[in-house]
Amino acid sequence: MSNAFGTDRPSDVPPPAPERIGPVQLGLDTFGDVTERADGSLKSDAQSIRDVVDQAVLADQVGIDFIGVGEHHRADFVVSAPEVVLAAIAASTSRIRMGSAVTVLSSDDPVRVYERFATVDAISNGRAEVILGRGSFTESFPLFGFDLSDYEVLFEEKLQLWASLRGGDAVTWSGTKRASLVDQDVFPKLEHGAIPTWIGVGGSPQSVIRAASYGLPLFLAIIGGQPAQFAPFSRLYRQALAQLDLPQQPIAMHSPGFIAASDEEAADRYWPYHKAVTDQLGRERGWPPLDVAGYRAGLSAGGSLYVGSPETVARKIARNMRILGASRFDMRYATGRLPHEDMMRSIELYGTQVAPRVRELLAEPVPVP
Repeated sequence: MSNAFGTDRPSDVPPPAPERIGPVQLGLDTFGDVTERADGSLKSDAQSIRDVVDQAVLADQVGIDFIGVGEHHRADFVVSAPEVVLAAIAASTSRIRMGSAVTVLSSDDPVRVYERFATVDAISNGRAEVILGRGSFTESFPLFGFDLSDYEVLFEEKLQLWASLRGGDAVTWSGTKRASLVDQDVFPKLEHGAIPTWIGVGGSPQSVIRAASYGLPLFLAIIGGQPAQFAPFSRLYRQALAQLDLPQQPIAMHSPGFIAASDEEAADRYWPYHKAVTDQLGRERGWPPLDVAGYRAGLSAGGSLYVGSPETVARKIARNMRILGASRFDMRYATGRLPHEDMMRSIELYGTQVAPRVRELLAEPVPVP
């Protein structure tokens, strides 16, 4: 099936995949984009933040498993303190899990990260988790006084410290980029065990091996190209855990998407907002402007945009979860100035139609090619 942009409904027959670990979960995440009103004018930062909380409440009501809120420090994203937003979400919901997407650990302090997320965990009654990453944006480094030349060592040392902290026990630790700790206790104490932690990876084999070396679940951020190209990372992760004699852990994946009643409606509505965001990043990073051919590639069965009707999106999610051996898929539902009302409808369709359909598809035997 094709729409006006030439997308094809994905085949249900994926290539051989790594083993899937854990229950199937369907989540959402947002960077807290500044959105527009019906007349095209921009909403205030404050209203955009309140809208994120409303979006999470709807996600909870329609049965979505997780809501993630990103951290940025730039004009196009309003969430610079995700844990505060997560606390508001925790107080307004009853079942959905919540966390960062991602916590830029390199430019933060692991002790403060623990304190903030332990607090969110208390408010939510054990529903908090953390996705740690180095971030694809670097504005937090100069803002908080860190040197980008220390990019690697900052993340490695702080991840070491986080691994010792996340259970809430007293810590003794030393490194080169932070004051040492000697039998240092941390608060508040946790009621529900160690804070669940994922390592976000954008495409580096070294990062995959790092996640395995800590025995932490792997989160693949797939925002372009073909998801199937990430299958070697899933296999590498499984092999590394086995060689380290560590238990196998879940793999998750994150990609952008938008759902509407039909493929054509979704592709047409999403296009101007997605192009504006992509072109802005291109101006910053030296990419060419996005053209229709590039958009079609993302929308295609092998692309990384989950844009279409509920059936098309569900089949594409299920197919790529099989290819990667992923047990969780998080859709980044916010894209640039895309209005709040469009996102709310997309969230509703994702929870009521896409998520149940993905579970049905993944419960079926893998078809023989």
